[in-house]
Amino acid sequence: MATGRSVITQRVEDMVRPIAGRFGLEVVDVEVLGDGPRTLVRVFAEGAEGVTVDELARVSEALSRQLDLHDLIPHAYTLEVSSPGLDRPLRTDADFSRFAGRQVEVWIEPPLEGQRHFKGRLLGLRGVAGQVELELAVGPAPHRRTVRLPRERVTAARLVVDEETLKQDLARGGRRDA
Repeated sequence: MATGRSVITQRVEDMVRPIAGRFGLEVVDVEVLGDGPRTLVRVFAEGAEGVTVDELARVSEALSRQLDLHDLIPHAYTLEVSSPGLDRPLRTDADFSRFAGRQVEVWIEPPLEGQRHFKGRLLGLRGVAGQVELELAVGPAPHRRTVRLPRERVTAARLVVDEETLKQDLARGGRRDA
């Protein structure tokens, strides 16, 4: 049975996806935290080439109007719309494919051979069953080991910010100014 919190989160997500889409953005995640007037509605969005502060402000204004119009949250709340950051979470199968080649951290439950946390280069999502494939550094370079983690056991995953990634973003003239 869904909790009231998850229903509100889903409704906010349903509202914000088409709004973000109008600005060429994709919703990465939606969180609804706290209770009563301390409620925080947090939306993370990005575009293919990053996102600007102006784009996020437009999404925030449009979403705020929709939330007020539908009285989804019947008390005071704080709305935050921001980029997911360089260490963005990986939530969807498409994320695990899109960010192949990048350094990531992945947590699974239950553990695989006693290990819950993995850090390495994402090789992508493999197989019909959907396994997250990682290349792990083991011991001194260039020793590597590949692991496949069942997608359904992944509880969290995120990109790891490293110097090479930052250099690539700067070389692209990164629009990651939000």
